[in-house]
Amino acid sequence: MFESLAPFVYVIGIVALIGALFHGHACRRHWRARRRVRAAHRALWMLVFLLVAALGGLLGTALIGYRRLTDEVQVANLSARQLGPQDFAVRVDFPDGSHASGELKGDEWQLDARVIKWTPKAVELGAEPLYRLDRLSGRYRDAAQAQKTLPSVVDLAGDSPVDLWQLKQKYPHWLPWIDADYGSAAYLPLADGANYRATLSPLGGLVARPADAATAEKLKAVNW
Repeated sequence: MFESLAPFVYVIGIVALIGALFHGHACRRHWRARRRVRAAHRALWMLVFLLVAALGGLLGTALIGYRRLTDEVQVANLSARQLGPQDFAVRVDFPDGSHASGELKGDEWQLDARVIKWTPKAVELGAEPLYRLDRLSGRYRDAAQAQKTLPSVVDLAGDSPVDLWQLKQKYPHWLPWIDADYGSAAYLPLADGANYRATLSPLGGLVARPADAATAEKLKAVNW
């Protein structure tokens, strides 16, 4: 199974580009032989294949970072180490073996994800929901303190020149087969030495749980 649909879309774009090169070569050959109608016909097909190749490249780039959501899937393991009052070092481990880390200020951590769901017709063709982790941030229980304090954020999305989410937001009529694009978030208290597990349900909701009994006891100690 593809970790992302992006490789499949890129393959379509590459095949279309090869088709465009083939028709471009044929167009040049007919033009030199003074077969203008055939040359124009080949040129038209070349433009069609170039358009498909461009769309494949654009959509492939937009899909980078998104993964298929079939069942409830584990999206991250988190661990926290306290550095000071309301100050924690947090590490996020992903299922593919990669990780991210950063420093969070606050009483709780919050994980945000982007979810893409398709229209029924697209689902019938095999399209499955996609998700992409967006960010991890610190969260204060006291709203007044949160208003006075700069947020601490760890970027999990990475850099991408084109994002499917952004395309849908800016050009909704370009992607009519997307039924819904929305965000989901989950949060739990930060505790020294605590370990957490974050999953995403097929309905697109993030769920955060203690990863072990010791963490569960730590959360009980803060009345969670």
